[in-house]
Amino acid sequence: MMLKTVRVGYVPLVDAAPYVIAHEIGFAEEEGLRLDLCAAPSWSALRDWLAVGQVEAAHMLSVLPVALALGLGRAPAALSALMVTSRNGTVIGVSRALATRVQAGGQSLEFCDAAAMGQALQRAANSRLRIGVPFPYSMHAELLYYWLNALGMPAPGGVDVRTIPPARMSDALAQGEIDAFCVGEPWGSIAVDRGVGHLLLPGRSIWSAAPEKVLAVRQDWANDNADVARRLIRALTRAGRWLAEAHNRNSATEVLSRPDYLGLDPEVLDRALSGDFVVSTSGAQRHCAGFVQFDTTDMGGSWQGASRWIAQQLAQRVGLDVVEAEARAAQVFREDLYRQALDLPAVDPAHVGAPDGQFFDHGAG
Repeated sequence: MMLKTVRVGYVPLVDAAPYVIAHEIGFAEEEGLRLDLCAAPSWSALRDWLAVGQVEAAHMLSVLPVALALGLGRAPAALSALMVTSRNGTVIGVSRALATRVQAGGQSLEFCDAAAMGQALQRAANSRLRIGVPFPYSMHAELLYYWLNALGMPAPGGVDVRTIPPARMSDALAQGEIDAFCVGEPWGSIAVDRGVGHLLLPGRSIWSAAPEKVLAVRQDWANDNADVARRLIRALTRAGRWLAEAHNRNSATEVLSRPDYLGLDPEVLDRALSGDFVVSTSGAQRHCAGFVQFDTTDMGGSWQGASRWIAQQLAQRVGLDVVEAEARAAQVFREDLYRQALDLPAVDPAHVGAPDGQFFDHGAG
């Protein structure tokens, strides 16, 4: 059978796993596809690759296509999100000096209580916090803003948010460019292993079902290649289900660790897949169940709930009309193609409710 080649861009992160596994285990081939995987150095580079056609599909930040649809940031092309390929998978970490001040204030570093940890972080900050995120329009940034605002620290106005590619995050911390970060694994763990950082929280402690990455394509490509898009959706769905099986974890980390992909120690990569983290340079360990989730088929109609939440956050922050923003965001997530691919019934947008999952209780602590 002649395979259809699809060039797919990704940023080297654990949550690129569905794309790698779909290629390596053969799920793409079973759909008549050959994935030509291309690693990008940053999210801005990957956005531009997709916009100009250097790649046809991409492992993409869930917020970015919505932001572009709202006219925010550089918009070289309209993007569509065909499916959510991962939920959660991020960590919030701080410099060793800031971690010491947090602990000196009496806060134990339990890696789970977003309210208590956020309050302790504010008490420990002796100046305007400089926080690194991989991209301005990302779930990393949205979780930070939601978390800090809920606890009374105006964000982004009350913090200095800096854009730093994931692989550079530990360097920025080591060089004193930032005090804290929110980044996808394994780059938080790399900061700990390098002796420059301490992990405070998993992102899922702020929102337990945050849509982190999506399969993104250009809007015109989705319209012109609907059959290929559906096959790609099926391949990535099967890869996500494969990754959700605990007995496949060792194989997944071995594949991801190869030089062609992440090129890192399998043990470091396994932390995200198992949820067993080393959070400090002293070797303290913490567990986070469900740290990253790749089988997103249980989301039902919640993609539109999530897209509305993203649109609301963006619109309120920059002063756009919220209703119009929600309508534009609804067009970004192509659930029609997704549901066709998996033979699922259509969802009435009028019945789409709030986003799935729990948000942290900011009245606690």
